[in-house]
Amino acid sequence: MEWLRDVLGRLRDALQIDLFEISGTRITLMTALTAVVVMGLTLLISRLLRRLVRRAFALRGAVDDGTVNAVASLLHYVVIFIGFGIALQTIGINLSALFAAGAVFAVAIGFAMQTVAQSFVAGVMLLAERTIRPGDVLVIDGKVVKVSRLGIRATVVETLDGEHVLVPNDSLVREKITNLSYEHSDVRVTVMVGVAYESDLDVTIEALEEAARSVKNAVSHRTPAVFLESFADSSVNFRVCAWLGNPWASARFASDLRLAVWRALKKAEVTIAFPQLDVHFDREATIRLDRAA
Repeated sequence: MEWLRDVLGRLRDALQIDLFEISGTRITLMTALTAVVVMGLTLLISRLLRRLVRRAFALRGAVDDGTVNAVASLLHYVVIFIGFGIALQTIGINLSALFAAGAVFAVAIGFAMQTVAQSFVAGVMLLAERTIRPGDVLVIDGKVVKVSRLGIRATVVETLDGEHVLVPNDSLVREKITNLSYEHSDVRVTVMVGVAYESDLDVTIEALEEAARSVKNAVSHRTPAVFLESFADSSVNFRVCAWLGNPWASARFASDLRLAVWRALKKAEVTIAFPQLDVHFDREATIRLDRAA
């Protein structure tokens, strides 16, 4: 056993050999090897965490590869930064001054990139909460759009005109957004129609209910409804409501519903009203004007 103690002693002495010096701190072979081991473990942990992130997003589904890669890359850089700091502390380098300078630099960058940071944090919240997912139909600023891709900084949406718009994620979190596909895809489509005052209202209501039931692609398990909305100057106004299972097709469905209403009222011989103005002439005043001329 004497030889083993001799070998261990020589190994210990070899590990204490000074390699170089940084700002008064001696770097030995032991501290250098320890730093290398720490960085190796950091890379291994980063790889495992990225694999877990990709697997977690795959189980949740409906997240594009670009978003998954962005989150995995961000996690990788965070782990590498922490591991690098631990390695430097292990060597014996004081990071206080470096962190102080980095804090000032981070504050300056934070003010310059405040909007980007808000969008990034909002993107992480959207990915975690899953309140908005690719394929969802939203109403943003009064416009119906479909989510094409949910990114870490911005969300790509498609309009009914086929345009693709980049929406910053912070606006999706901050503003009031209507998600037409959140728990189910059934939406109620409403059209307005006015009939003449001499119309039989019972016959009119029956015709409108039949139109709402007969429109193409109407949801069968939802009951359509007809409401007498108001007595206007030139018409009796009705609100006709029918349910659709695909909110993205609401514009086409509303057009089909109006066409069904038109045909049903024509069949029932109910007149669709239009603005009218009755003009009455004072006969005696007209005669006086003719005589004066």
